[in-house]
Amino acid sequence: MASNYNRKSASSGSRKARGSSTPGRGARASSSASRPSGRGAARSSAGRASAGRSSRPSQQGAYRAMPGGRYPAAGSGGYPQQRLTSVRVGDLDRAERASRAQSTYRRHVVRLAVVASLVAALVIGAVVAYNSSLFAVENVTVSGVEHLTTEDMTAMANVPANTTLLRVDAAGIRERLLKNAWVADAEVKRVFPNTLELAVTERTIAAVVAVPTEDAKSVKQWAIASDHMWLMPIPDQDSEAGKRTSPKVYEDAAAVLSITDVPYGTKAEIGTYCSDDNVNNALDIVSGMTTELAGRVTKVSATDAEGTTLTLDDNVEIAFGKAEDIRDKERVVLKIMEENPTVVYINVRAVDRPTWRAL
Repeated sequence: MASNYNRKSASSGSRKARGSSTPGRGARASSSASRPSGRGAARSSAGRASAGRSSRPSQQGAYRAMPGGRYPAAGSGGYPQQRLTSVRVGDLDRAERASRAQSTYRRHVVRLAVVASLVAALVIGAVVAYNSSLFAVENVTVSGVEHLTTEDMTAMANVPANTTLLRVDAAGIRERLLKNAWVADAEVKRVFPNTLELAVTERTIAAVVAVPTEDAKSVKQWAIASDHMWLMPIPDQDSEAGKRTSPKVYEDAAAVLSITDVPYGTKAEIGTYCSDDNVNNALDIVSGMTTELAGRVTKVSATDAEGTTLTLDDNVEIAFGKAEDIRDKERVVLKIMEENPTVVYINVRAVDRPTWRAL
């Protein structure tokens, strides 16, 4: 036990010796020895803390450098402690693009919703109007007809009663009109609020063909169009059928050429195209003329294509033949007529070897 005690004493002594040999530590020791104790010490510490806080610079003021050009460390009473973070530029760009895309998407959604609402309202309104009596057809007007009467057109159109401009079958009406031989084209127009207009383009009479009857005892006058469609048999003007026929038909028939000497067996049917080569050849000759000669032809004999003969308004006969080299034949005929005023017959079937006869 004595041995242990001696070691402790020696150790204590040695520490004291070292402490006395070091000036710095001795100063701290003496300083701590001079500190007041008890409540005086507490008041002294509080005073120092208050003085320290009052001497700190305000966060809104400027920071002063410490002696030696150094600044106080963060969180040590100098600069306020700040947390530093790092963000890559690419991350910012992606975030901005995502924000813009989301904003654009929301705008598109709103627009689509508005458009869908408008379309739905329009569809509902259209369905209601379609099934109602709104825009009922009260008037049917006809334009462009001369050979057909208004009664004929109304009957062909057959517009249903109690229909409306929204429900009327315009395509069906047009199809029914086109079945008539006189109608080359037709347009059905809705004129709101209550009028249906039928605009028609008619065929015109190009010639009147004397078609032999089945018993070959007489002929029937048929109107034929320039596109070779049979239009109608022309009834006697004083007959009951003639009284129901438009006066324009008789007016045109008197002004166009007459095709005669058609061979027996030629078939004519309303609304069909002529299949007789002799009649078609005669029509092609007249329609292909481009000089004053065309207006002077009054009759065409169509016994056969090779023997087709034209008769002019001054009774000059022209053996024209087939509808070939029409312009050359016209030129030759006009030259012969100019050089021979008394000519009564010209043969241009072979245009390079024409012949003629004069009084």
